[in-house]
Amino acid sequence: MKPERKFWHELKKKTTRISWTRIENSVSFGTPDLLGYNSHSTFFTVELKVTRGNRVRFSPHQFAFHVKHPNNTFIMIKALGASLKGVKLYEGKYIKELDACGLKLDPLHQGLDACCLFLEQLGA
Repeated sequence: MKPERKFWHELKKKTTRISWTRIENSVSFGTPDLLGYNSHSTFFTVELKVTRGNRVRFSPHQFAFHVKHPNNTFIMIKALGASLKGVKLYEGKYIKELDACGLKLDPLHQGLDACCLFLEQLGA
């Protein structure tokens, strides 16, 4: 199983109070991987990324999406490298800074449990 797909399954298992729709879309490039709806009636999107180093790669379409939709869009990154290991959550509106700084940019939340709790409570 590919790392991003494995990450998706891990996230889905941890967030039973979020209704997820996985968006696998070749029509509208740049659309995030996941559409979430939590118990507070809040919709949001999550772009999943897995990296082995500090740098995170984004397509021009992903940049455009997050710049155009700055609210309730998130980028969740799982770092597999030994020194950077863990999960970090960033607001989509900071995609340019994330591209420039990589995982050195301070995240909104860190650790899978903290990231999941934040998304479950979004809009409360």
